[in-house]
Amino acid sequence: MVLVVLDHDGSKLRKASLEALTRARQLAEALGEKVAGVLLAEGPAPVEEARGYVEVLYVAELGPYTAEKWAAALLEAAKGGAKAIVAPSSRQSRTYLGRVAYALKAGLLEDTLESAAEGGMVHATRYAYLNRVTQRQRAPLPVVLTVKPNTTPLAEPLGTQGEVIPLAVPPVPTVEILERVQEERKGVSLAEANVVVTGGRGMGSPEAFKGVEELAALLGGAVGATRAVVDAGWRPYAEQVGQTGKTVQPSLYIALGVSGAVQHLAGMNKSKFIVAVNKDPEAPIFKHADYGIVGDVHQVLPALIQAVKRLKD
Repeated sequence: MVLVVLDHDGSKLRKASLEALTRARQLAEALGEKVAGVLLAEGPAPVEEARGYVEVLYVAELGPYTAEKWAAALLEAAKGGAKAIVAPSSRQSRTYLGRVAYALKAGLLEDTLESAAEGGMVHATRYAYLNRVTQRQRAPLPVVLTVKPNTTPLAEPLGTQGEVIPLAVPPVPTVEILERVQEERKGVSLAEANVVVTGGRGMGSPEAFKGVEELAALLGGAVGATRAVVDAGWRPYAEQVGQTGKTVQPSLYIALGVSGAVQHLAGMNKSKFIVAVNKDPEAPIFKHADYGIVGDVHQVLPALIQAVKRLKD
């Protein structure tokens, strides 16, 4: 059996889950195994949607998230003899999958770009050293593997409804959650966006980000920010792209007033197409851009917005 963790937002599966499902199916085919889904939830979960992708779906409603509870539930599902566990790579998965790998005495392959099974081993690749190097790794079965977002085709539904099996999770000692303050998200999730429009310190002020928001909305994308912008309090940390923020790999990355510090490049330099706008022709970002515009971002950005509006009309 190959288990796949299906992340969701309470009402629908996340895009990253469908990528993980594709990888799980590939491994299962190579190993001669079946795929089973695991749906872990604090409350309501998209059970009906999820069971359309797998033959068997394990479901557990666990209350407020803790690494201990999520690990215990996944280990309960793995008692059926899981040879591999596949999950979307995220900050949350990093907090509990290490516990799962340790308990199963399994290899842990994180943030993988591609993977394959051969001769009782799972081979995978991942980026390292600020995304400048691609590493090849391998680990014997059983293995726990996470899938880097925006690297894998999305899985299609099976056309049938799988069996739903509730998980009986034993009580585990855990931290008690007293309160949670969650920032409201608007628009597309940065981690899942196919288009990311990022503003840097060159935007000049937090008010200037209204143009960034407008362009991102027109393109159906998400807003990103550099660390300098976040440190200045202009944008929330949830939008930070870079080594100490989120790593994104969209089809289109637009960098507005971004100089291109190495820490920022580590979070976006594997984007399919990079468009940079900066008034400094020597800005490092231009060395990585597919298309560069040397000019005042306050003049170029409105022109880009108008051009996109004309194309949409």
